[in-house]
Amino acid sequence: MSHWFTKNLGDALLAEAPLEQLKAQFESAFEQAHRPTDMAAYIRHESEGRLHCEVKVYFSPAAAPVARLVGAVLCPRPSPDGLGFLVGSEEAWSQLFPGSRG
Repeated sequence: MSHWFTKNLGDALLAEAPLEQLKAQFESAFEQAHRPTDMAAYIRHESEGRLHCEVKVYFSPAAAPVARLVGAVLCPRPSPDGLGFLVGSEEAWSQLFPGSRG
């Protein structure tokens, strides 16, 4: 499976509570899956030319079950530029973005 997922949490000023809920759901699923090394979620603030930025969470292919649970949608693999680790396996970066620094 090589599909990534994304969830737009909207305005960064209002995203804190949904982000915390998402992290809790992810952590539970991560533990239930026995902490796979390729299961992670990443975060990026994106403005796309607008005044306010939006918080977008990107789920690795191994995180598909939790991504679907939170209503994330399919997307291409995100660029590693400006992407930050959110939750899951910190080891996943080297597997998911070989040759780039995390």
